[in-house]
Amino acid sequence: MTRFTKLLLASAFSTAVFATPAAIAPAQAAVSQASPSAFVESLAADGLGVLRTGSASERRSRFRSLLGQHFAINRIGDRLIQRWRNDISANQYSAYQRALPGFILGTYADRLSAYARADVEVTNATQRGSTYLVQTRITNPGSRPVTAVWYLTRSGGSYKVYNMRVAGINLTLNQAQDFDSYVQRNGFDRLVRFMASRGA
Repeated sequence: MTRFTKLLLASAFSTAVFATPAAIAPAQAAVSQASPSAFVESLAADGLGVLRTGSASERRSRFRSLLGQHFAINRIGDRLIQRWRNDISANQYSAYQRALPGFILGTYADRLSAYARADVEVTNATQRGSTYLVQTRITNPGSRPVTAVWYLTRSGGSYKVYNMRVAGINLTLNQAQDFDSYVQRNGFDRLVRFMASRGA
């Protein structure tokens, strides 16, 4: 149950643009909202700064800030448990929402350093209704380039990432299937406990 988060975050925060610690501190992060393309480029630049600077705890703090600001976490989370949403209680849903950001952070933040020298190039940007699609080419030294399409929504004047398709794989759908399988085997409460333990 790891493919969605790993690919999503690795792709989202991989670029060859260098940033200083001050540039990506939570109170100072200024991701461009000028256009969907500029948003993706700027978010990736700030993300690289998170990967390259400070202690592990500092990286986690800044990473959490970027995640909360620029990813539609609740929308992503709702899609991942869409099959079970009507079967769980309000308390179970609240516990899941609390566990989701920490689960993403705790599981993958430390693994993203492998992508710190990757280059992310915007190759196309289109709009389909209320969705903005930004296509990028991700090139990591020693690896073949892969295509990643970012799905953006605009809320309150700001763009937010709510899905990606990497090398033809729909990441939200892929992770939703993994969550479904886990809940079928172990139950929803155990899924939440597992997520909370990984985000601690």
